[in-house]
Amino acid sequence: MTGTVEAKLAALGITIPAASAPAANYVPFVISGNLLWISGQISMANGSFITGKLSGEADIEAGRAAARQCAINLIAQIKAALSDLDRVKRVVKLVGFVNSAPDFTDQPKVVNGCSDLFVEVFGDAGRHARSAVGVAQLPFNVSVEVEAVIEFV
Repeated sequence: MTGTVEAKLAALGITIPAASAPAANYVPFVISGNLLWISGQISMANGSFITGKLSGEADIEAGRAAARQCAINLIAQIKAALSDLDRVKRVVKLVGFVNSAPDFTDQPKVVNGCSDLFVEVFGDAGRHARSAVGVAQLPFNVSVEVEAVIEFV
């Protein structure tokens, strides 16, 4: 039986992929007490990287879509860690990194692609503290990477 969160995802037409394995010497998530710390999830869908430097190779809408995919990948890690997405009590914090050209200053608009999906899926529990940071480069030239801290029951 699917829970409330999975029903919302299905209604949005979102299928959660299998959680990605780490690409280096780290773990995809750590549980400490009732907090789930999720390593940065990059903009990747169906095994393909979503790439491009914002304001150079990609526009804000493409960046928002990349950040939304990061949210989907974060949800995959939540499911891998907790088994049941309805155990999420609160999305505490997101940190978004945007592959940005030197003149690009709309990182918050890009990371909204991730934030908006979390609120849409988890409701008020999806509202979170957040940082949106521009960086010179991200692995594999992906457009966005987002990490998260989740409180669960």
